[in-house]
Amino acid sequence: LIFFIPFSFLFAIWRVDTLQVAVNSVEEKRPDAKNELWCLLAHYAVLLTFFPLQVWVPAVFLSGLMSALIVTPTHQSEEFFEEYQPDWVTAQFESTRNAVTTNPFSEWLWGGMQYQLEHHLFPSMPRSKYPSLRPILQKFAEENNVPGGYRESGEFEILYMNWDLYRKVAQADPVPGAPYSRGNGQLGAIDSHGGVASGGV
Repeated sequence: LIFFIPFSFLFAIWRVDTLQVAVNSVEEKRPDAKNELWCLLAHYAVLLTFFPLQVWVPAVFLSGLMSALIVTPTHQSEEFFEEYQPDWVTAQFESTRNAVTTNPFSEWLWGGMQYQLEHHLFPSMPRSKYPSLRPILQKFAEENNVPGGYRESGEFEILYMNWDLYRKVAQADPVPGAPYSRGNGQLGAIDSHGGVASGGV
């Protein structure tokens, strides 16, 4: 259950990253970067002015948890490739699994992430068009004998698959040559390899 803790920080980290990117964009003099930064600052001014801390802090962490619980199953339940995949389209089919939602609330809650393959193949397409694209991609997979076809699972099944993946990774033997990360954390892993950063500053 410990992974719920870092998952909850996801949305907060995204918010910090967004501000960093906006500031960097202004420094790099990108077009409209100042307007974007001002809009972000106005957003936070409204948030901090009209909502008490006990409302928006839990909201940010609950949003992070919900986002992570919805984002990770559609990204982690399929193959990881060890080598370069020259056929980009087939690689998207083989490394993506969609969630089949069962009701309008679930459809809204998943926020388009249930159409992960559609999003990977057509990232700039509005998500409202994904349901119409689904049968086209299913037909494409069948006609072109895509290995594994159009992969999808029920929303609860895909959540279980993701949970099971975490369990298997946690119980797996260490990968030979991977840094040691228990007991002493990241610094212990760095020190154990005797590299340039070994021993700290």
